[in-house]
Amino acid sequence: MSLNPRLVKESFSVVEPHADRATAYFYGRLFAENPHLRAMFPPAMNVQRDRLFGALTRIVWSLDSPGGLSAYLGQLGRDHRKYGVLAEHYTAVGNALLATIRRFAADIWDHEIEAAWVSAYTAAANHMIEAAEADAGVSPAWWPAEVVGHELRHRDIAVITLRPAQRLPYRPGQYVTVQTARWPRVWRTFSIANAPRPDNTIRLHVRSVPGGWVSTALTRHTGVGDTVMLGPAMGGMTPCERSTRDILCVAGGTGLAPLKAVVEHVIASGRRPDIHLLHGARTAAELYDLPDLLRMAAAFPWLRVLPVVSGEPSWDGMSGELPEVARRLHSWVEHDVYVCGPPGMVNETVRRLQADGVPLARIRRDIAHGEP
Repeated sequence: MSLNPRLVKESFSVVEPHADRATAYFYGRLFAENPHLRAMFPPAMNVQRDRLFGALTRIVWSLDSPGGLSAYLGQLGRDHRKYGVLAEHYTAVGNALLATIRRFAADIWDHEIEAAWVSAYTAAANHMIEAAEADAGVSPAWWPAEVVGHELRHRDIAVITLRPAQRLPYRPGQYVTVQTARWPRVWRTFSIANAPRPDNTIRLHVRSVPGGWVSTALTRHTGVGDTVMLGPAMGGMTPCERSTRDILCVAGGTGLAPLKAVVEHVIASGRRPDIHLLHGARTAAELYDLPDLLRMAAAFPWLRVLPVVSGEPSWDGMSGELPEVARRLHSWVEHDVYVCGPPGMVNETVRRLQADGVPLARIRRDIAHGEP
């Protein structure tokens, strides 16, 4: 059975406008036919639905890019181990997915499209199963981690230090999923804010948001001595080890976390590139990590830290929105660029940098992790 990305993409484009209804139908079908699987999912399914469709969208539109898709599927397969997903579960998911696509693309559905979806799903599922099985021999499905530091830096922002029970492998710029004892089966992603350390500790920057189950539990109901669960590290916003270029980092809010890890890694590598780190917030009080950033800059003269405030007229430092501030400061055409923060800021920063001549291949980007 041959893979036909064109047919998969064309039929999926018919389903995309109905994302909310389609994901609700998918889970309704999955749980009706396999009621025992419901216990593997969180009580509230809204976030799970969004993530399912986000992952499916990425897979479908990456079918023509096997290298990047293979890495992503491998990460998903390893990450799904923490939910207790087994190889046999993929059949149930595939049946529900095929029924969903068939229903919402009914006007164009035929045997050829069905064969294309079966082929694509089978290949993706096999890759995820193989990655999970390979990982099972060398890594746990999740890591219990003790809270060894908890600092409330702002009324809604905490810096939390964790010590996993065994070494958690990751690269600077990646993120982990976190589950708290307060909300079993509810996992949320948070970026790791430090490069790997000899003592195995990791640091998270967590902003509590209204309705955020895990972020609120971490900022307001977690203390030193508590235990959380961590999933395997994921994400591709990692440093290019062979590059000798200078570096621009643009961080909005807690999007600082992975960029700080990247900067730490570059400093520890012995390289001496010029690094500009712009950290933007609405108010000066939300520049929650500025003292530590300034200490880093004092110890590493090639690092320039530039705090930017967008919503406080009395601020006497650099003011404005990050995309515009970055653009007016300098030409970044010869730099490697890392951008992380709210989606709108990230998209606009990347758009402006590209318009100014920075090749997209030199821009690494991510959305600030935490509650949606």
